[in-house]
Amino acid sequence: MSRRCTIAPVLAAVLLLALAGCVGGPSLENRGAVTASPGDRHRLTVGSAGFTESDLLAQMYALLLNRAGYRTSLLTVANRELYEPALESGQIDVVPEYAATFADWLNARVNGPDAPPAGSPDLAATMTALRRLATPRGLTVLDPGRALAQNAFAVARSFAREHGLRTLSDLGASGLPVRLAAGDECVQRPYCAPGLKKTYGIDLVAVDPKGVGTTQAKRAVQSGQDQMVLTTSTDATLDQFGLVLLADDKHLQNADYVVPVVNRSRAGDEGVTKALGRLNEVLTTADLAAMNRQVDSWRRLPTDVARVYLRDKGLLK
Repeated sequence: MSRRCTIAPVLAAVLLLALAGCVGGPSLENRGAVTASPGDRHRLTVGSAGFTESDLLAQMYALLLNRAGYRTSLLTVANRELYEPALESGQIDVVPEYAATFADWLNARVNGPDAPPAGSPDLAATMTALRRLATPRGLTVLDPGRALAQNAFAVARSFAREHGLRTLSDLGASGLPVRLAAGDECVQRPYCAPGLKKTYGIDLVAVDPKGVGTTQAKRAVQSGQDQMVLTTSTDATLDQFGLVLLADDKHLQNADYVVPVVNRSRAGDEGVTKALGRLNEVLTTADLAAMNRQVDSWRRLPTDVARVYLRDKGLLK
């Protein structure tokens, strides 16, 4: 996923932490190992990567763990280069992740940036690779559910109608020149610009570095400055910009199913697994998109949206 972030130049600048919950969470300024006391196993820190969907998932994890008898705090660290080591050390106990993206990130960390991708469109193969990479680091990857949050590409509805576009293959076959609004890393990522060219034959003439699914990027496509925007399959704001997704009909994107990742020594017990596993039984991609819409478009708080959703699904009283 394009939820990967660049490394902040100064640790203190990154640690603008949003800390909430029942108890205080650990500080990431102490990067050493955390030694758990006997009572600590029922005090868990849930991490969030700081964007809407991650906040919603972290809130749901915390609420479910609270219901199961754990005391939780929430810690936002919008940088995987920081929160993954904190997860290994036990300063963070559980985070929501995306299977293929996390597999690729760990693979690059272990085997170098030029290593072949570990993630794939096949969920079983992706989970096998991810667990093989995570286990030696003291991490346990719990089972994925049905919720899938992949990279996705959208165009203006009027543009799609004018050129008869429903899929990325349609766009490639059209021969139309395309400027893509995306993050600057899209130029090199195999599932972004290189994949659009190789898999779909899209005439990608430029990547406009406006970010992934940002308002600025969507407005550039809405205005016709750019022809396509990189966003996610759970983006809930496309309608308000007059945009529509083009189907990834050749399955360029990988199996980025939502998976909880936990520190095995501190949160690898059956109670945590059962508590978080209850979400897998109900949460869908459409549910995530609907909750994202409530936060991003209706300006509701993630904690309120998460609580109402879990109550509606019978997971909270």
